[in-house]
Amino acid sequence: MVEGGGSDSLLFLTDEQLKKGIEAMFFAYRGFTADPDRILENYAYGRAHHRAIHFINRSPQTTVNNLLSILGVTKQSLNRVLRRLIDDGLVESRVGKRDKRERHLVLTQKGAALEAELSEAQRSRMRAAFRAVGPDAVTGFRQVLEAMMDVDMRHHFSLLKETE
Repeated sequence: MVEGGGSDSLLFLTDEQLKKGIEAMFFAYRGFTADPDRILENYAYGRAHHRAIHFINRSPQTTVNNLLSILGVTKQSLNRVLRRLIDDGLVESRVGKRDKRERHLVLTQKGAALEAELSEAQRSRMRAAFRAVGPDAVTGFRQVLEAMMDVDMRHHFSLLKETE
């Protein structure tokens, strides 16, 4: 919480307070990704593989174009990641039923198992942090993250929330 309390004080955050918030984000992100990174090392995968697996799991039958939009990566970069996940038997690419040009992505049983392992590592870390700070901080944290999102990312996020 910002010193001085109250929402009015949030309008007057100092550069030093903002710098500390930015630094906290950097260090928290390192912690948030450390556990999955260790798991991914066993497969010689990186964070791009993790993000693809995560969002394919969250939106089964998602199209390659939708995944491109969510991840904000180049087609070439995503194709390299997907090719590896498909070759390794973690993802299936299925031809669209309505549009044969579309490719729909689905995790295989092996892919779902890896996704569950990666997600559980992150859920454990977040669960411990949320328990430590309490429910009011959890709500505020999510509100801050949503407010930081670009409009198109907030749209993707809202679509994922609808599937909960």
